[in-house]
Amino acid sequence: MRPLLPADPAAIGGNRLLGRLGSGGMGTVYLGRSPEGVLVAVKVIRADHGADPAFRARFRREAEAAGGLTGRWVVPVVAADPEAREPWLATPFVPGPSLAEAVGGYGPLPVRTVRILGVRLAEALSEVHAAGLIHRDVKPGNVLLAPDGPRLIDFGIARAAGATTLTAVDAVVGTPGYLAPELARAAGPVAGPASDVFSLGCVLAYAATGTGPFGGGHAAAVVFRTVHEEPELGSLPGELRESVGGCLLKEPADRPTLGELTALLGPDPGGAGPAAAADWLPAPLPRIIAERSTRALDLPAPEPTRIDAPEPARQLTRRRLLAAGGALVAAAAPVAWYTTRGPGGGRGTSGRDRNLPVLTLGLQADLTGPGRATGQAHERGMRLALDRHNARSDAAFRLALRVADDAGDPQRAAQAVKELIADPAVLAVTGPTWDAAVPVLADACLAADLTLLVVSADTPTNATTLWRTACVTRPNDEGLGLPVLHYLSKVRISRRTAVVEDAANGSPAWLVTRALQQSPPAQGSVSVHRVPGDGSDFSGTVRALTEAGAEGVVYAGTSPQRAGELARALADARFPGPRVGLQHAMEPAFLDSAGQAAEGWVFSSLYTDPPAVPAAAGFVAAHRSAYGEPPARWATEAYDAVGLVAAALAGLEGEGRDRAGLSRRIFRTAYEGLAKTVGFDPGTRALTGDPLAHLYRAESGRFRYLGRYTDVRTDP
Repeated sequence: MRPLLPADPAAIGGNRLLGRLGSGGMGTVYLGRSPEGVLVAVKVIRADHGADPAFRARFRREAEAAGGLTGRWVVPVVAADPEAREPWLATPFVPGPSLAEAVGGYGPLPVRTVRILGVRLAEALSEVHAAGLIHRDVKPGNVLLAPDGPRLIDFGIARAAGATTLTAVDAVVGTPGYLAPELARAAGPVAGPASDVFSLGCVLAYAATGTGPFGGGHAAAVVFRTVHEEPELGSLPGELRESVGGCLLKEPADRPTLGELTALLGPDPGGAGPAAAADWLPAPLPRIIAERSTRALDLPAPEPTRIDAPEPARQLTRRRLLAAGGALVAAAAPVAWYTTRGPGGGRGTSGRDRNLPVLTLGLQADLTGPGRATGQAHERGMRLALDRHNARSDAAFRLALRVADDAGDPQRAAQAVKELIADPAVLAVTGPTWDAAVPVLADACLAADLTLLVVSADTPTNATTLWRTACVTRPNDEGLGLPVLHYLSKVRISRRTAVVEDAANGSPAWLVTRALQQSPPAQGSVSVHRVPGDGSDFSGTVRALTEAGAEGVVYAGTSPQRAGELARALADARFPGPRVGLQHAMEPAFLDSAGQAAEGWVFSSLYTDPPAVPAAAGFVAAHRSAYGEPPARWATEAYDAVGLVAAALAGLEGEGRDRAGLSRRIFRTAYEGLAKTVGFDPGTRALTGDPLAHLYRAESGRFRYLGRYTDVRTDP
């Protein structure tokens, strides 16, 4: 909880405000004391949202629906004003952490706690359903842990069963990873009680294992796995397999009812009475709840807020403060670029600048080894981002950079991260710039509670489960399949697609192969043609895929030279269809190996081309001025990583800008970068946001950027 800001009101609806519980793009949640002396959470919506009639109608419905619920395990609305300029509602204050916060910070819960959680949430949902409502967003962030049991909150998207949704046409309402498969498509069935049962099963799996049953990553990939794949329950304790597994069946009719689920979980293991309820949570959660309760009760009543500015100025100030300070920091579009660089590549500092605290970021990269181009791109992008931040007149702190070169060597990587961690000034580390070093850095940073920002390296699908402090701003390689699927389904139609899975370099892109097999382009068929790592007969591969009637070819490998050999073999066979590769092969070596056969190949990539992005014009100009050339691959994404960290640190005002604070705040921060909007699921810490992959085309000896894959509709 944070103190009130000068522009915050002193009271809302008779509730005296004591502090801020969180803030974000929708508005602010305050801790208040009701006229009766009861602590309440007051949720205030920004006026611009309240101006939307559809949103106001949904808010009115939330207040009315939640106000009619009286069960022990739900948090009712005790007061509301849906017609206010800034609509608000008040609920009893629950001092406990959310399930997402508890599991994310302290690990999975024991089986007994999960069973109690399941039984009591089933009871809460039974009351919701009995009132004719469907919750539709049961997830770890909407479950609070109180001393006597869980509390289900946030009926912001609840609606009467069978009612017409108030969301936009084609919108999918819910949270990927906890959304029932039948609701994953906008044209799917109307939400019913079985949909909430599925979501509850996902929540229980997360509580028991620390990860959702359908993994993390890009939202579209998570939804795809939810619809088409079986849940991953390998680490789920055996006592919970039948109950949780039943909830996660694809067909709604096959899932247990809430009553049947309660029977499967067994009688409430928490028993009855205060003594039995008090020990339902494992240490240290009861202590955390007690500390939060004590802090809330000890808060003095603040002095009335004084606002002397005229009304228009007050509104602007309030909006600015709302954006800067809360649970979800939604940073504004990048500020204008400042070009006042000194001869040493930095800015001069004013007297005010010299009085600001200096916070240090680390970069561990291959700067002199085989991957030095990527490492150099990271360093240049980060330095320019630091210059931009330090040039801001409203900066509350300055940023510095400490760089460690691991040369792409495992032993040097292990030593370099130790040196960065040993420097107490380093609050976060960006890196590594090569895949094999990820576990070494992630393990070391986790032990030090130090945020590790992974910008370009590939990570396991369960990275955020393995390493709580790993902030991955790039989808894993599975995300490369989405542009391929789009291109062959919407742009160059291929109903019979051949995937050439090449084991050269020991790492075929099997995630992409699997994605295309499970969701064939144009709803057609996929044949897989595997080439061993020591094989080189691509002409034989081309004969085989031609005999299979292939209309399009995907190179699922990582070798640019061998992709070029395949391109030549396809050209020799006069193959007329679309040919697609992945970013691993999109290198000059492919153009050299393929020659004229490279023309027209399309590539899926997870990095953008900054000169083609209007918002990045200032960054590109600054890069040219500083280094004599445009930004290289991954420079823009590294630049955005600094902006993300700066936004998270700004949100820690009053809470201590240290390693521990940043490693938690950064996953509650959204940042609108040049390459993409970076945000995270609060429960899984997985990357979310708008389309994060791109398409390029080989033309005239270079790779031309086509755009974000969802924007590509025609083949030039």
